[in-house]
Amino acid sequence: MTHTSGPRPARLAVDIGGTFTDVVLEIPHRPAITTKLLTTYAHPGEAVLEGIDRVLNESGLSPDRIGLIIHGTTLATNALIERSGARTALLTTRGHRDALEMAHEDRFEQYDINIDRPAPLVPRHLRLPIQERLDRNGKVLVPLAETQVHDALATLDQHEIESVAIGYLHGFVNPDHEQRTADILSRARPDLYITLASEVCPEIREYERLSTACANAYVRPLMARYLNRLSGELQQRGLRCPFLMMTSGGGLTTLETAARFPIRLVESGPAGGAILARHVARQLNLERLLSFDMGGTTAKLCLLDDFEPLTSRSFEVDRVYRFKKGSGLPVRIPVIEMVEIGAGGGSIAQVDKLQRIQVGPESAGSEPGPAAYGRGGTRPAVTDADVVLGKIYADKFAGGTMTLDETASREALKRHIGAPLNLDLQAAAFGVSEVVDENMAAASRAHAAEFGMDLGSRDMVAFGGAAPLHAARLGEKLGVDRIVIPTEAGVGSAVGFLLAPIAYEVVRSRQMRLSNPDWELVNGLMQDMRAEAMEVVRQGAPRADTREERHAYMRYHGQGHEISVPLPDGPYGPANTTDFRAAFERAYARLYGRTIEGVDIEILSWTLTITAVEASVESEDILDKGLWASEPVATQALFDPGPGETLETRVMLRSELAPGTTLPGPVLITEDQTTTVVTSSYQASVDERGYIILTRRRTRDPS
Repeated sequence: MTHTSGPRPARLAVDIGGTFTDVVLEIPHRPAITTKLLTTYAHPGEAVLEGIDRVLNESGLSPDRIGLIIHGTTLATNALIERSGARTALLTTRGHRDALEMAHEDRFEQYDINIDRPAPLVPRHLRLPIQERLDRNGKVLVPLAETQVHDALATLDQHEIESVAIGYLHGFVNPDHEQRTADILSRARPDLYITLASEVCPEIREYERLSTACANAYVRPLMARYLNRLSGELQQRGLRCPFLMMTSGGGLTTLETAARFPIRLVESGPAGGAILARHVARQLNLERLLSFDMGGTTAKLCLLDDFEPLTSRSFEVDRVYRFKKGSGLPVRIPVIEMVEIGAGGGSIAQVDKLQRIQVGPESAGSEPGPAAYGRGGTRPAVTDADVVLGKIYADKFAGGTMTLDETASREALKRHIGAPLNLDLQAAAFGVSEVVDENMAAASRAHAAEFGMDLGSRDMVAFGGAAPLHAARLGEKLGVDRIVIPTEAGVGSAVGFLLAPIAYEVVRSRQMRLSNPDWELVNGLMQDMRAEAMEVVRQGAPRADTREERHAYMRYHGQGHEISVPLPDGPYGPANTTDFRAAFERAYARLYGRTIEGVDIEILSWTLTITAVEASVESEDILDKGLWASEPVATQALFDPGPGETLETRVMLRSELAPGTTLPGPVLITEDQTTTVVTSSYQASVDERGYIILTRRRTRDPS
């Protein structure tokens, strides 16, 4: 996918996933150059640097021709899940250190008598109580006991604490005590990483605020060291251009802000995929869309309505129970709403005690990887099933940089799936593939139901290294009539980074009722929020025009949860009371189908987002008319689930398919980073952008 705008410089996008690291080089007036490498766990930057070297060598560009690098990574997420972050302590209001353990005191799995939660990131002996107290309006009731802060230093030294979170009750209204505590600690221990809850999550609700602050503190040393090291290594290679990070909310932020608030990077890779899906939806006028992103470790599914993905201000990491809301560590950050499950090419298959095939969430990752990778893996993964079923054209896998070991895939499937279930090789492979596809279909249905949406009449856009292999079968299960495989689909999230705007969101909690609003406070709050957001955006886009969006999180008085309501531009005054009420009632009715008469409305939190508006970038179709070919490069045996038989299938090179080409399934369309499997239920066509469009063939039974 190539985008040009006059003399725009070349740009690099890098996405580190659990299995693969993707690099995309976007060059004005030329096709994008991509590569996919196995992620290097010891130092993820090694794969980043090797990938950048590859694409620069292939392009012939020197490092000084690169104008921007955009990066997204799963490092923060993995550190939280694997508990591999820093030794962290929490300083909090005396009497409240157990808030992290108590959580909401609810049961997310009502009938499980052994119900459990993820252990807090900070153990109890490192949650240090400090005497101080503010009321809900930020007024000091008990002054900060500074001597207790000094006394806490001995505990920090004894346990070799690297990072500290500071979160006091009602500190989001008045951060003075948190800031004074930070000042004392930083003066005494200059190398200590310090996170203030009033900065990372200045919102009402103590448990979520403390959880977010602890999560940020837990990953901050790791992420700061990684980002600073990678930045230095890039500069040593002559890449001295701006270096921006993708955030979980779909915007770009500066390296300095990312290192300070790394919790905002938790879902940065999947967010890039959602941005790509939004771009495709607008290009093709697809108002209702299901975004399907399947990589080596996970599958991400996102719903888009009216060309926009669902967004949220809450997210859970490390869920003990898959799909169970409330079973993970909550973090309050701007995030694109999606469901993520352990269903990727590296997801390991096994037979459980009830003689059922189970796939994931455990993944073989890149080390050792699926058996087919030939790196020591002996347990079967989804990729091994795909190899045996003929879904992968081995000569083009990962651009030809990896040789697949089909014999190892066969042996792994026979030993771990076929033998325990007395199945032949093909049935074992199909069983693994069918289970992972059904898991993704079930997750899609559950995600849609959770938000009161349906999957009927939705189109699908599929990207990621494994998604085009499974999109047709998933489409059959969900009844999808049209599936879009965009160009450079195998590295789709990285492509999405190049489409993302530089943006930053600021949130503040100030509770008030519409019957008695304090407009002077609101206007002052918005002014401060705007200045904070603008400071971040100007670092990445010094001269760009900006767009401002405001939202309030509102509810009827007495309700326990609020909804996001878009607000008009300010400043605000008494005349805006009617506007706020009307905006809330529209949003409420859209969600619940009704409004409630005679009940006051209250506002809990306010958000303001500043987005840099870049010059319009038009897509340019770079298609060499002399390269088209209609002959297959090979034929390959492919198991087609529709007729339930193996068919000799044409293998076509995507780069040689002219716009307007139509190919009835079954057929394989291969490219460097993925292969599109067109089953007999669909026919494929190529549009003027080079996108592959799978359309359901009505003459066949889709089941």
